[in-house]
Amino acid sequence: MGNLKKISAKIEKLIIDRPETDYDLEWINVTDAGSKEVDYLRKKYKFNLDHLRASVANVFSQRPMVIEEDTYLFLILHFPTFKEGRVIAGEIEFFISHGHLVVLHNGNLPALSDFFEAAKKDQNTLLAYQTESSATLLYEILDRLLKSCYDLMDQNSLNIEEVEDLIFEQHQKDAVSKILNLRRNIINIRKIMQNHKNILQKLMLIKSSLVSPALLKKQYGNLVEHSKRIWEMLDNQKEMVDVLNDTNESLLNNRLSNIMKTLTLFSVIVFPLTLLAAIFGMNAKYMPFVDHRYGFWIILLIMLIGSWGMLRYFKKKDWLN
Repeated sequence: MGNLKKISAKIEKLIIDRPETDYDLEWINVTDAGSKEVDYLRKKYKFNLDHLRASVANVFSQRPMVIEEDTYLFLILHFPTFKEGRVIAGEIEFFISHGHLVVLHNGNLPALSDFFEAAKKDQNTLLAYQTESSATLLYEILDRLLKSCYDLMDQNSLNIEEVEDLIFEQHQKDAVSKILNLRRNIINIRKIMQNHKNILQKLMLIKSSLVSPALLKKQYGNLVEHSKRIWEMLDNQKEMVDVLNDTNESLLNNRLSNIMKTLTLFSVIVFPLTLLAAIFGMNAKYMPFVDHRYGFWIILLIMLIGSWGMLRYFKKKDWLN
């Protein structure tokens, strides 16, 4: 069994050591790296200063990348995670060399933190314990992170079902905000995951003196398949949300049309009343029925007949349905 060394408050080193072999593997986990951590890694492992500066906690790379140096491989990847109900990108930097894997992150990816905690408790379950290869350990970490994306996909699916229920229960206004939130989350996941396949395909060519190229190609090929599957699920969810949005807008427009129709019919029905009231309110000298004993009731009857006539006309044209 290996052991854990606490180098500083932000740096932990897990030594994966199988007794049957003469060498071991170091997993250096760095959380919220600052200038002290950068200085330690530069002196200890001779990493490129520009790569280390890109790993500082307050620096965020806009795109993933993989850079091959003489003695190590530098890798930046992003993975989606939930924060306050929305999807954000969690960034991870990897320095991969023979016998070492340095992982720098901000601690906002539970899958990575949980995997490191599990490895500290029991290393026998790790594939890397059998091979003591940094390439295998990198594969296991990426496998955990990619599989954690399925949880986000499942949450999106549940939200889509909830929106569908809201729409067909005539709660269109409540559905609007949920559709917008779903769209934002799906778009963010797509932005985060869109370059993963290309990066993982490059990693299929990674070499290790401890693991056969065929096995590494198969392992990283599995990661590429995960990436493709996640992208297909995102496409399907995007299409479903677009359909639900169109349906919701159609129902909202139909509801608005019905309201406008009702208001229009009401205004047209009231129009004869308003017209006659305006005419008989002109106070002209020789107005009909004004001086009649039952003039008020006659005028009122004419108004009602006019409104009744409008209703009959609308009913005949089938405009009331």
